[in-house]
Amino acid sequence: MSLTHLSFYSAFTLSSLGLAFHRTHLISALLCLESMMLSMYIALSLWPIENQTPSLTLAPMLMLTFSACEAGTGLAMLVASTRTHGSDHLHNLNLLQC
Repeated sequence: MSLTHLSFYSAFTLSSLGLAFHRTHLISALLCLESMMLSMYIALSLWPIENQTPSLTLAPMLMLTFSACEAGTGLAMLVASTRTHGSDHLHNLNLLQC
């Protein structure tokens, strides 16, 4: 395993562990999701270069598009929850009360 693969795997693993264990604020969960998407984007960008296959060059652009849509939706949810509940603490959000 090369050093670049190890760094991408460790970045994805650390961000997923951060998402699993640090669930106090919505903004920290969104940052962990964005770091997961960033590590996946870089890995998908380097994969066709390493394998020398030009047919997989569209996959990173689709991943980046979905990541931007996810970020926009997450920030809209952050603004809406801050306006309605007064903070972005996840323990204040209850789906049964909305």
